[in-house]
Amino acid sequence: MSDEEKKADDNMLFFEAFGDIKQIQQQRIEPYRRKLPPRPLNLPVGDEDETERDLYADQEVETGEVLDFARPGVQQRVMHDLRRGYLEIGAELDLHGLTVRYARDDLNRFLKACQERDIRCVRIIHGKGYRSEGKQPILKQKLNLWLRQRDDVLAFTSATRKEGGTGAAYVLLRNPKKGKR
Repeated sequence: MSDEEKKADDNMLFFEAFGDIKQIQQQRIEPYRRKLPPRPLNLPVGDEDETERDLYADQEVETGEVLDFARPGVQQRVMHDLRRGYLEIGAELDLHGLTVRYARDDLNRFLKACQERDIRCVRIIHGKGYRSEGKQPILKQKLNLWLRQRDDVLAFTSATRKEGGTGAAYVLLRNPKKGKR
């Protein structure tokens, strides 16, 4: 028996075994996906007021590939756990595609809500900047500056590779029940 005859026999046996089966008609529903509200991406250059521009002009922080910051007093073991992603993430904020102005507003609202709900560790996805001018991560640089300025942020570091790598950050928030020292 040749290979072609064996193949024909196999096909015939297959169709005999499954000959009376009919395809089930399905009406699949697309899974729910939260969609970002439409926001303008091309704002004019003078979109921030003068006082805000002056306030942050001198405070640019050098941002390397990996974000890493801890306030004095944060234990090394806590930072180790934060860097490795061992701390439980209570909430997540995705800033992809937002302008600096909207990203800052969203970040402030998000961190305030986390403090109100006693969430201690969050993940913020800022992206890697591949779609921005010059392929530089603008939101990453701004996030580095903004988080350092907030008293309720104890530490932050870039996420692990499987959870976003250098395009996301873990942020450790101060326990609101404990006052500032």
